Amino acid sequence: MGNSSESFSFVLAAYGNVGALKYMYFVMILFWYLFICVANTVLIVVIRVDRRLHEPMYILLCNLCVNEINSSTSLYPLLLSQMFSDIHEITLTWCFLQMSCMYTSASVEFCSLAAMAYDRYIAICHPFSYNVIMNTERVFMLILLVWIFSFVSFLLSYSFIYSLKFCGDIIDNVYCDHQLIIRLSCSVSIQSSLSIIFFVIMSILLPFTLISVSYLKILAVCRKTSTENKQKAVTTCTPQIVSVSNLFVGCICYSIDFRFLVAQVPDEVRIILAIYLLICQPVLTPFMYGFNLPKIRQSCKMLLFKRI
Repeated sequence: MGNSSESFSFVLAAYGNVGALKYMYFVMILFWYLFICVANTVLIVVIRVDRRLHEPMYILLCNLCVNEINSSTSLYPLLLSQMFSDIHEITLTWCFLQMSCMYTSASVEFCSLAAMAYDRYIAICHPFSYNVIMNTERVFMLILLVWIFSFVSFLLSYSFIYSLKFCGDIIDNVYCDHQLIIRLSCSVSIQSSLSIIFFVIMSILLPFTLISVSYLKILAVCRKTSTENKQKAVTTCTPQIVSVSNLFVGCICYSIDFRFLVAQVPDEVRIILAIYLLICQPVLTPFMYGFNLPKIRQSCKMLLFKRI
């Protein structure tokens, strides 16, 4: 196997030989992927159909659901296609394409939650200026900036991977992970370490800081308001807090898996840790918002049972 980036391919070694269990795994993965797509699509349709939900918060939520489908599609079709393969091989081009979708989606996830936290900050701390600051045009512009920022951030961080020369071809995972790919290169430069740090700062730490500042200011304002207003703030902010917390746990699982416990935990546990966020987060988003926000819950009931 040559080292040319045009023909080079990797072997995803974490699949192993599961024998007849591959049929059960295939059905489980397919069901979960379809479940994610249907759940998020239903919420998107509900928001699109009900004009009462054409508000900044719900438009941002719709964008988040689109990203959940996108992030899931970056992983699950690959899992399904590899399930019946004996080689588990993937070309560098497809590997880079998957990474671009996966890591762009990760950045969009954090940035979208930061935008939603900012929306709640304006709604709770500056209610009289809300309609001026968060009008529909600005919300769509904000969503566009989130996607552009996330894609450019990925390109600036990992575009150099495509030109690397590799001395190994075994990726000990079920998908293309940039850290493992960089380890397979013939020479690890300072550029690779700096690119990872840059992506983490721009796509995770910066949005997380904005989210934290927004909720700290919301908390400061809520302490001075009535019990009713506190309850409203809790109702609208809880899903976002849960989403951010789950992302934080997922990032910890991912970091522990590949930096500290690679040889100390069973392969099945390592695989689950590696894809934890793409298992839980795409389902958590529609159900947390769908069942916790009264307007969404009411609109779902009207859409599903309007003929009864």
